[in-house]
Parts: sequence; structure tokens; C-alpha cells
Amino acid sequence: MVAGTVIVLTGPIFVAVYLAILVRLGRPVIFRQQRPGYKGQPFYVYKFRTMMRATHREGQPLRDDQRIGRLGKLIRKLSLDELPQLWNVLRGDMSLIGPRPLLMEYLDLYTPEQMRRHDVKPGITGLAQVSGRNNLPWDQKFELDVWYVDHWSLWLDIRIFFLTIQKVLKGEGVSAKGVVSMTKFTGNGSDGA
Repeated sequence: MVAGTVIVLTGPIFVAVYLAILVRLGRPVIFRQQRPGYKGQPFYVYKFRTMMRATHREGQPLRDDQRIGRLGKLIRKLSLDELPQLWNVLRGDMSLIGPRPLLMEYLDLYTPEQMRRHDVKPGITGLAQVSGRNNLPWDQKFELDVWYVDHWSLWLDIRIFFLTIQKVLKGEGVSAKGVVSMTKFTGNGSDGA
């Protein structure tokens, strides 16, 4: 119900972002990628595309910071790229609140404790996002995700929801230091994880 209401309320914003991406970046406007959901089961997550299709002469994509322009940075800063995930919530793949769905390739790198983050549906926002987002090291993010799983309550979800609005309006934690979003998780004991 909440997702459906938010889709209706943000309809004009959705259309404006869609048209801006279509004009500036072209098609596809929606980025689709397989991610692990509840119990690690794969599903396709939807986001607004924020990067250009720029490649080296060899055909390899340029670094993320070279492919994201002013429009992409603005969309990410305001978290508007996440709006299409409301469709994932309506489909039942995701929840509004929960651990963020990460990459499929990370599944084999988690400890059994970290894997517990998949004991609930992934969310558009979560405890880690309102506690530092991409400024947190991986191990701290996973600790917050597991804490959320163990302490879930409706009140906690409501608190995270309103904290998310506050963080988005302030534009906090969108990028980790020196990268566009977050450094890649390479396993425990490396890169701050």
C-alpha cells in the first residue's frame, strides 16, 4: 500500500527523471541487474540509469567516475535512481525497508553471519543507509544489516523511513571517499571489510 501510494505521489518526478535520462543519456532509461533477495534467491532489481555508455578504444567501459555526468550525480544525490524499485516492492521482491540488495558475486564472499542479512527481504533503504550509507566500511554495514534482522519491528521501520527522508534531503553518504558509490567488496579482511 505504501509503495503504491508513493508511486502515485512521485509520478510527476518519475516522468521528469525518465525524460531527462532519455534526452541526456538515451536508452535504456531503466537499469536492470540480477541481485540476491530473500534467502539469496536471485531477482532483477530496477533503477534509473545514471551512467553514460563510454568505453576505451578496446571496448572496455571507462571507470564509473568517468561515466557519470552532472545529471547522474544529481539523480544519485537525491536517490531518485531508486524510484523504480517501488515496482520491486509491488512485485514482492523487495520491501521498503531492509538490507540493500548487493551483487550476486558477493554471496560466496560472506561469512555465515553476514549471510544472515538475507533472512529478510532486501529493502530500498535500510539501517546501514541511515547510519552512514556508503561512508561505512563493509564489515560495519553487514553488522547493521544483521542487527536489523535480529531486532526488526514496525517502529524500527518507521524510524528508518523518516531518517531516510532526512538523509536524502541532506544528500549525505552517497559516495564513499574517492569513488562514485562504494568500493567493491572483495571478502573479509580486505579493503576495510
